Amino acid sequence: MPVTIKDIAKAAGVSRGTVDRVLHNRPGVNAQVAEQIRELAQKMGFVPNRAGKILAARKQQIKFGCLLPDKSIPFFDDVIKGIQRAQRELLDYNVSVEIVHAARYDTETHVKALQSMAKKNYSGLCVTTLDTPQVQLEVNKIAQKGIPVVSVNTDIPDSGRICYVGTDYQRSGQAAAGMLNLIHPQKLNALIIAGSYNIRGHKERIKGFLTGLDAHKIEYDVCAKIESLDSDDVSYKETLRALKENPSINCIFIAAAGVGGVCRAVQDCGKEKIRVLAFDTVPQVIKYLNSGLIDFTIDQEPETQGYMGIQRLFSWLMEEGKREPQDYITKTVIKIAENID
Repeated sequence: MPVTIKDIAKAAGVSRGTVDRVLHNRPGVNAQVAEQIRELAQKMGFVPNRAGKILAARKQQIKFGCLLPDKSIPFFDDVIKGIQRAQRELLDYNVSVEIVHAARYDTETHVKALQSMAKKNYSGLCVTTLDTPQVQLEVNKIAQKGIPVVSVNTDIPDSGRICYVGTDYQRSGQAAAGMLNLIHPQKLNALIIAGSYNIRGHKERIKGFLTGLDAHKIEYDVCAKIESLDSDDVSYKETLRALKENPSINCIFIAAAGVGGVCRAVQDCGKEKIRVLAFDTVPQVIKYLNSGLIDFTIDQEPETQGYMGIQRLFSWLMEEGKREPQDYITKTVIKIAENID
């Protein structure tokens, strides 16, 4: 006979209500007791009734929280579209989503945002956040409470999150190097621009680019590195300074946002022949791709990232966390002016 919640409650010496709260990831149960109940459920072979779970979901509010970077970064407009599409599809199951923005790339801001979200009794979290020890700790605290966390767009693998939804950054960096080898196989004097060194994805994209250059045996020097904080203003000022200090620069690798500021600096210096490598299909990238200043861009399906982040959370709840979700890696899509639409 199938194991029931009543069986688990008897074995654990607690009420059926307590077991129900733990298996449905609701707060209010001591962490040690909750862990004991989960272990018993696994040992006893408890299998949730998916159909019954879905019916139950329609009777209770399921609220997901999404932590995203600053509203001014246009890339995340499409991530939000994906989140909203998933929410519309799950309306019949009483699912709602609340989006929270962390305005800066400093650890304290993100820790405070996560601490605030941890108090709101969300059923699960999608987070685009920093990969620092302090942030990992806060995410782990949330996960220890039985609240599933999915990392979206950039990963935090040592945090207790259940899975990652986003691009393979190293592969996209390598793809950029491969494309550059086709159009500019000469020696490179590169300016490298990261949004933040606290973002795992930005660092991995740069690593992939340099690894790709080595694989293609392209001779290169890194003349300067900039941390732009995904700001057009910072990107403009720092790129202008770097170009003046290093007139030999013939390639700019932009690992994140700030494309508009970089391209304006290139134009103001009269150096349109510099190769500018960018990512994503935000309006500024499209503008400079169509003008010829950017040769190609590499897209990472941001709307799919937002959509699948929410769907992964919902599936985890429906399966009672019994089936470990797999990472969802979006496609690495190379686009030029002729196929940008």
